[in-house]
Parts: sequence; structure tokens; C-alpha cells
Amino acid sequence: EVHLVESGGGSVQAGGSLRLSCVASAYTYSLGWFRQVPGKEREGIAVKYSGSSGTNYADSVKGRFTISEDNAKRTLYLQMNSLKPEDTAIYYCAANSRGSWRSLRPEDWADWGQGTQVIVSS
Repeated sequence: EVHLVESGGGSVQAGGSLRLSCVASAYTYSLGWFRQVPGKEREGIAVKYSGSSGTNYADSVKGRFTISEDNAKRTLYLQMNSLKPEDTAIYYCAANSRGSWRSLRPEDWADWGQGTQVIVSS
């Protein structure tokens, strides 16, 4: 099991930017970002094959969010630009997808962080 710790959440106005970070306790072959609004299902937004340029994004964030990593620091990032009020959610880091690393389905991922809150005001 990999221990994951997210940081970087906060409040921002629409159109602004935030960068989330996630530090992993060990190397994983796949990492991803998911988000959840209370009362709604968790959704995958961006995933990455570690050590490669392979990424997959949800349509809702494509062109606005960028997932990246620093392997030496075992840290995953999510750069979020042009934020919208509908991006308000708790953002979770996940590791070790079962099966394809491209999966955006939360049930396919094994390890989770505790989440960090993002609030975008209009």
C-alpha cells in the first residue's frame, strides 16, 4: 500500500489557478487525480503513467488542467488553470490502477490520499 498526501487546495476566484501536489511514500507505476462533490460520485479527471509522457484527461478538464510529476521527489502535480465554479470539489490523489493506467474509473484504483478542498467562487 502506498501512502499519499495531497496539498495545495484552497479558495480562488473563477478564472484563477491553483496547483495541487501529492507526495507518495513509494514508487507507483500509475498516479491520478480524482474529485468528488459531496453527494455525488467521485470522478477521474487526470491520470498518468509514471516515468513517461502518457496521460489521460477527462473532457471536463482537458485544455485547462495539466498533470505532471517529479519522480525524484515522488510527487504528482495538478496544475489547474481557468478554474470554474463547477470545479469546486474535494480533490484526491490515487495510485496503482488495477489494469490499465489510463482508467478514470475510481473503482480501478487501489490507494488514496485524504483529499484537499478546492473552492472556486464566481
